[in-house]
Order: sequence, then structure tokens, then C-alpha cells
Amino acid sequence: MTPATTTKEQANLSEKVTVCAESELPAGEMRLIEADGRKIGVFNCAGALYAIEDRCSHDDGPLAEGEFDADACTVECPRHGSLFDVTSGKPRTLPAYVPVQTFPVTVENDTIVLEVD
Repeated sequence: MTPATTTKEQANLSEKVTVCAESELPAGEMRLIEADGRKIGVFNCAGALYAIEDRCSHDDGPLAEGEFDADACTVECPRHGSLFDVTSGKPRTLPAYVPVQTFPVTVENDTIVLEVD
């Protein structure tokens, strides 16, 4: 007998969320959005777009509100200083050691679109 799968797994559902026009998020900038009840930071690192959850894995505090270093593609947790790689969600420094969730980002018809599951 095979295990049951959820409807979400069967349909491989994901929701597309419009972030903003591509021109409204220039290189070196970040935009915080809310999608599916979660806050997500969308970052532009030299023209490449990345999205991570706005939750430090160390203490569940806000993450995307921290200092964004576009050259290094990192964001610093404003509470305890952990640096997170926005390209992978992985922490680069302690006290955080667990990655945060990342989300696919695309540009469709000059609009930045985020996929959330």
C-alpha cells in the first residue's frame, strides 16, 4: 500500500504573488511583502532577485528589516547580528545556524513575481 498524498502534493500547487514592477526594485534595494500570511523579503543583488522569509531562525525575529549588503548578498539580523545569505537562506555567522526558507522569484512582463507554496 502506498502512502496517501495531500491535495497540495497531488496538484503541486504554488501561489504566484505580484511583488512590484521590476523598475520599482533597483539593484541594492529590498522590498518586504506579505504573502499567504508570511512576511517575505525580496532582494535585488546587482540585478539578481532573491526572496527569503522574514524570520531569523535564531529567535524568530524580523530578518529583512536588517542591514542589506547588496555586494555580499547578505542581510544582517537586527537583533543578534547573524548574517544570512539571501541567495540560499543559509546563515553565514552565529548565533543562527539553521537556514531560512527561500522562494523562487521571476520577472514576468516587467513585473517581479514570487512563488509561495
